Amino acid sequence: MRGRRLPLRYTAVVKTHHAPLFTSRTLSFLRALKRNNDRAWFAAHREDYQRYVQQPLLDFVDLMATELKSLAPELAASPKASLFRIYRDTRFSSDKRPFKTQVGVLFPNRDLHRNQSACLYVEIGPDGCMIFGGIYRPDRPELLAIREHVAHTHRRLTALVEAPAFKRIVGAIEGQPLRRVPTGYPPAHPAAEYLKFRHFLLGKEYPAAFATAPGFLREILSLFRHMAPVVRYLNEPLLAAQRARDPLQDHAERRAPKRVSRTL
Repeated sequence: MRGRRLPLRYTAVVKTHHAPLFTSRTLSFLRALKRNNDRAWFAAHREDYQRYVQQPLLDFVDLMATELKSLAPELAASPKASLFRIYRDTRFSSDKRPFKTQVGVLFPNRDLHRNQSACLYVEIGPDGCMIFGGIYRPDRPELLAIREHVAHTHRRLTALVEAPAFKRIVGAIEGQPLRRVPTGYPPAHPAAEYLKFRHFLLGKEYPAAFATAPGFLREILSLFRHMAPVVRYLNEPLLAAQRARDPLQDHAERRAPKRVSRTL
């Protein structure tokens, strides 16, 4: 029925990692939305969105809230911290299509605003899915803080990303490097390659159908387990900088950054 809203539940999910939360109906909806990206079509298919996309996302966040307690307790998993609106912000874009055709789930540090945190991330779309970690296109203050941290603690980063298990399961860390080492660091610095990075990303991409496979949740947990220490490392200077700015202010009361949110 047009415009009717189904009641959404946010309840505990049984820990059966082989049971897919996302189904072929999830992908079918996203593919149909890509072909019919307009408000009238979405309004007519809102129930499908709620049943096959929104509810599985809520269930996934609920599951990860349990898993992260042991895997990375400093990361937040809640609808407010982890989910994005499906509506696109078209105010400053020539592309006026109203809806995103992919859905993402973010797990940021609970003491940082999610736009200023390295995080773990899952995205599902009609053309593929991804399991990623790190920080994408950080603003200049965050990037400079991370670079300085890397310059002084690069042996720790190298030990994390060069570990055989990490390379086998996750792969290489990527950063869209600059052509030269940034000003202020010697060209022969031991961490020169990392200092050139504009962002710090790690993870894998998969065909869209993998999101509906029995092994999808197992793969997420496997990659998250290996990426979480790197995410934790990247957040160390960001947390330190925030404490220096707001030594007496509770993290829950800190102001959100004045910029549009973006996913990994």
